[in-house]
Amino acid sequence: MACLLETPIRMSVLSEVTASSRHYVDRLFDPDPQKVLQGVIDMKNAVIGNNKQKANLIVLGAVPRLLYLLQQETSSTELKTECAVVLGSLAMGTENNVKSLLDCHIIPALLQGLLSPDLKFIEACLRCLRTIFTSPVTPEELLYTGPDHQTILFNHGAVQNIAHLLTSLSYKVRMQALKCFSVLAFENPQVSMTLVNVLVDGELLPQIFVKMLQRDKPIEMQLTSAKCLTYMCRAGAIRTDDNCIVLKLDHDLKHAHELRQAAFKLYASLGANDEDIRKKIIETENMMDRIVTGLSESSVKVRLAAVRCLHSLSRSVQQLRTSFQDHAVWKPLMKVLQNAPDEILVVASSMLCNLLLEFSPSKEPILESGAVELLCGLTQSENPALRVNGIWALMNMAFQAEQKIKADILRSLSTEQLFRLLSDSDLNVLMKTLGLLRNLLSTRPHIDKIMSTHGKQIMQAVTLILEGEHNIEVKEQTLCILANIADGTTAKDLIMTNDDILQKIKYYMGHSHVKLQLAAMFCISNLIWNEEEGSQERQDKLRDMGIVDILHKLSQSPDSNLCDKAKMALQQYLA
Repeated sequence: MACLLETPIRMSVLSEVTASSRHYVDRLFDPDPQKVLQGVIDMKNAVIGNNKQKANLIVLGAVPRLLYLLQQETSSTELKTECAVVLGSLAMGTENNVKSLLDCHIIPALLQGLLSPDLKFIEACLRCLRTIFTSPVTPEELLYTGPDHQTILFNHGAVQNIAHLLTSLSYKVRMQALKCFSVLAFENPQVSMTLVNVLVDGELLPQIFVKMLQRDKPIEMQLTSAKCLTYMCRAGAIRTDDNCIVLKLDHDLKHAHELRQAAFKLYASLGANDEDIRKKIIETENMMDRIVTGLSESSVKVRLAAVRCLHSLSRSVQQLRTSFQDHAVWKPLMKVLQNAPDEILVVASSMLCNLLLEFSPSKEPILESGAVELLCGLTQSENPALRVNGIWALMNMAFQAEQKIKADILRSLSTEQLFRLLSDSDLNVLMKTLGLLRNLLSTRPHIDKIMSTHGKQIMQAVTLILEGEHNIEVKEQTLCILANIADGTTAKDLIMTNDDILQKIKYYMGHSHVKLQLAAMFCISNLIWNEEEGSQERQDKLRDMGIVDILHKLSQSPDSNLCDKAKMALQQYLA
């Protein structure tokens, strides 16, 4: 059988959604309120990062029941809150999920929830609304984003009603008020000219914005205040040469960038080797949003630090399956990879390698976004680190992939480039290229298809590597590629008709290093397997070469693994 190169992180793929999905929905109708609450909590845990489970529950009718429970006066506040959380998680799935939620009239129900006196329930409703409103399938007329909508809010007294919230004791309230002003002032001279003269506790609004830029204020507040002042300057409401604006923006924004860079670096270091710390970082409110936003910062240093932070967090299997998928991290990452300095590209492409592991839900959308050509381009870089990451990501992409994906890789990479990489002076590039070949040459129909079109060149490359001055690991990988070829139905003929290759396999069976002996043994086992057509002829030819005598010697090997493999091969001759 063919052997694939195992990827850096091993974990079983999530199991298929089963009939237990029906169980989740049935529990929503239990007459016992406590059992209903526990059922909703269990449903919440089941849908996190699992799009199949989300889709299954929607089909089974979970949404109408959740909305019913959310709106019932007899429902406890805790139950209503958990229902809103589950609905928000469902909205983080596919666009079809959002369409289903909209069809069930979720928005009026969530807006009604904002009238509740309970802060946690309000936050859950707002989070769900935000997720729905950021989806491209949500009708635009539901959002107040254009100049006309700004004017409507302005004419209805939004400025006067929001201004006093800037002095609220709650940081969250102050921040939301500040964000609202930044949205109202964006490219809107009418609003901007009015903001200049607004008084809050006897102080002009621009002065309040300047105070919010001070170093002792949170970075998010500093940046949003800077936005408000910038929009007012562009609208002509504040003179662009005003010293308090020019000096303060320049100095404080630079300081804010330095703080964000330092924060991202710290999180990257903390999460590098500790799963619990990674979990705490990601579960911090709005943290993933802030890190993802950092990918589009104007400061190269902040972007680099944000990528490093995400790369550190991407080492978690659980987070790859959940948070990275819920926040669609792959989208801004792909944008970063389109045009960035090498120092950012190296870290971003390394992170992409993790997102392309077989259990990552991001793998499929990344493939659909044109990643193959991008990665093939990286393999041609003069920077060895970029060549390594490009070929490494392709290797992960090819792991257990469909024939179409493998064909796309070979077509985009080109045979010429593949063999240039096999002669690369950088050992890591060579090893990852061999890993790519090993993953491409897996599954018999794929092996036969690829060898029918590229067999001659691949056999030449294998010969050159086995004859060259390479280390044990390189030659072991190369012999494993031969073993995969030997597992093909028609591809094995390329080995059996090549006496030079057969002699090399024989040589490595008697090598002093057990790893090479085992890899060569794997080749022989696939060639002589007696249940396959032509096995008798292959066995006879290999017997004439002295392979059986070597097998007898190896069956007495002190290495138990090698001994067992030799005995198993000898049984094929006796069967």
